[in-house]
Amino acid sequence: MKLLLSVPEALLLDMNDVRQIIVETGIGSLGILPNRLDCVAALMPGVMRIDDQAGKRHYVAVDAGILVKRAETVEISVRHAVQGEGLPQLRSAVANLLTQREREDRDARVVLARLEGNLLRQLARRGRGRINAASG
Repeated sequence: MKLLLSVPEALLLDMNDVRQIIVETGIGSLGILPNRLDCVAALMPGVMRIDDQAGKRHYVAVDAGILVKRAETVEISVRHAVQGEGLPQLRSAVANLLTQREREDRDARVVLARLEGNLLRQLARRGRGRINAASG
């Protein structure tokens, strides 16, 4: 099978020698083999397992998304995905990503708070100017 795994900003995986794919759906694990009927499935966050024709196993942590199997091609689109050589490396990569995202979220909240503070100060100054002009 051919596997195409994409995130919004890029095509993350393009594999032509896939023997089996196992993903997590809302109703449990779903295995995709070459002769499986065409299907569409909503994916849940979890670890996707990919076995290639050479017998090598690949792991990818994925966020929620969608899987479409059409003939010999499986297309998966998710919001976020992280590859790892093995489960320990994948766990470390996911932990690093989560730490980075928490830092980015915290930084964004600080910037937003500064913008809100500046806006409120400007509105307060304009309001005082109108009050002084009206009383004079």
